[in-house]
Amino acid sequence: MKRLQFSSVFVAMMLLLLCHHNELGAQKIETYPSNWFVQMKWNKVQVLFRSTSMDLSKASISTKYAGVTVQGISHFKNSHYVVANVFIASTAKAGDIQFVLNNGVSTETVTWTLKPRRPGKGTSFAQGVNQSDFIYFLMPDRFSNGEASNDRLPGLKDQTLNRDSIYHRHGGDLQGVKNHLDYLQQMGVTTLWMTPVIENDMPNRTEHGYAFTNHYAIEKRFGGAAAYLQLSDALHQRGMKLIQDAVYNHVGRFHFLVQDAPDPNWLHQWPRYTQTNYKDQTQFDPYGAKVDLKKMADGWFTTEMPDMNHQNEFVAQFLIQHALWSVETFGIDAWRIDTYIYNDMPFMNRCNKALNEEYPKLTSFGECWVHGVSNQAYFVENNINNAFKSNLQGAADFQTLFYGIQPALNEKPSWDGGVIKLYNTLANDFLYKDATRNVIFLDNHDMTRALSSFGESIPKLKMGVAWLLTCRGIPQLYYGTEVLMKGISNPDGWVRLDFPGGWPGDAKNAFTGVGLTKDEKEMLDYTRVLGNYRKSSSAITTGKLMQYIPNNGLYVYFRYDEKQTVMCVMNTTSESKKVDMGHFEERTNGFKTGKDIVTGQVVGNQFSIAPQTLQVIELIK
Repeated sequence: MKRLQFSSVFVAMMLLLLCHHNELGAQKIETYPSNWFVQMKWNKVQVLFRSTSMDLSKASISTKYAGVTVQGISHFKNSHYVVANVFIASTAKAGDIQFVLNNGVSTETVTWTLKPRRPGKGTSFAQGVNQSDFIYFLMPDRFSNGEASNDRLPGLKDQTLNRDSIYHRHGGDLQGVKNHLDYLQQMGVTTLWMTPVIENDMPNRTEHGYAFTNHYAIEKRFGGAAAYLQLSDALHQRGMKLIQDAVYNHVGRFHFLVQDAPDPNWLHQWPRYTQTNYKDQTQFDPYGAKVDLKKMADGWFTTEMPDMNHQNEFVAQFLIQHALWSVETFGIDAWRIDTYIYNDMPFMNRCNKALNEEYPKLTSFGECWVHGVSNQAYFVENNINNAFKSNLQGAADFQTLFYGIQPALNEKPSWDGGVIKLYNTLANDFLYKDATRNVIFLDNHDMTRALSSFGESIPKLKMGVAWLLTCRGIPQLYYGTEVLMKGISNPDGWVRLDFPGGWPGDAKNAFTGVGLTKDEKEMLDYTRVLGNYRKSSSAITTGKLMQYIPNNGLYVYFRYDEKQTVMCVMNTTSESKKVDMGHFEERTNGFKTGKDIVTGQVVGNQFSIAPQTLQVIELIK
């Protein structure tokens, strides 16, 4: 036993010496952000220095770089950290800044790069999303494997690689996404949103990406920062846009700010593990108890996702600067903000404001998974007379999903059931400052897939897709819906299966059409026809919405402007219905016929619509 112990100690000492030697060969002090940019409005940058080899508890920081000054220093309980408040004058030039750190015992010089702004300073990126866009949402790990060499990398905690498991990594990456941008454009897609691409060095369930472990590192198994830049550039060269998935509320348990926190109060601390109560009402309830609000906002999502303390100014600056850095570094056009309602609301207003001051066209929409239009409207720019006013432009519209299209297609029509719920939900749009900024969808990575939620009825799914691509708001399609992917979200891995054709040797390939069934091909063609039509339709992309009260399961709404009128007729019943355009004279007056966008057939003033069908008709004078 003694011999074994000696051997273990000897090996450990040798490894420590080797690691120390490696550190000496490279910069031992990390900086966050990793760099900054000239000519930014955000020119007072909080630079967090971290070192596990140098005591920073009393370190001074200085630089002689022209136009750059250190205006203040903050120390923490943890001697691994120090913060410098760095002012970057408008006269500062791009280049490598040398920061000198001195703790009274030793001196270290840290190189921190000041880079030029992206060309155009927001004119060719940071464009935001609006009704003219069509978002395609995918999970990189489950979409396509473009580079097999990065599937499993040594040194990372999660070493799984098994496509037969719904919980393990499957090997998809950013190169795989880039390889298939033609497929997206052929469907009329203008914008790509992916689950987070930031490093997730967690022990398991890393396929979703929502537990960051280093904000300033792009996931190596996706190809790293180089692959992300290449994908962003490829999208912009095609006139397409990129949405980044932001997570401000929490990080992964193995994030260095958790494992080696500057101060305990960088996270929300509790005497014992306390989970959020998931009650959004606590944010606006006029009768609510403060203890309930605190548990809602400060409670943790899971033990694996510690909750960030946004009221800590260092945390707030860290997160805001990362958002700005990401836009400038990768050319982000818009943000989808995860678990929006669990964040500190004043902090979110600060973050949104900082982004929009730097990038006026950039837009953000939040995941506001709540129940009730008023609940959702509270978290975005709204017309509600309330003390707190959010500056978030839009929300992922769970209301038109749960209380709109799902009951419209799954419930029998009645006075207060079925499609009347969709009508009622849209009638509450007066609560929003601009409801067209909401992102509408049929499903996502956390819920039962659309086809399964509609009882695996293809006619219903077609109706859902037609509604998605013609209703007000910004449509978002979850990957694979267009080729009839299905799955129940219990557990969630069943709604995160591989896209057919994304891996060499797949028997079914949606990208080429090989192996697709007749129904799958028809669904893909159907989506392509409507996706491309909406792209060139002024009425749908910039026009207004008018809806009529549903009548016995028949729901008619119009998208219109001065140039074009599109009539959408939804028959949610199991029998054919007669339609008389004269009943909708306010919008049909002056038009003689119409053209069915999907079939190309001419439609007269009176026609019949088949059961479980949504006809999209462009009216003709």
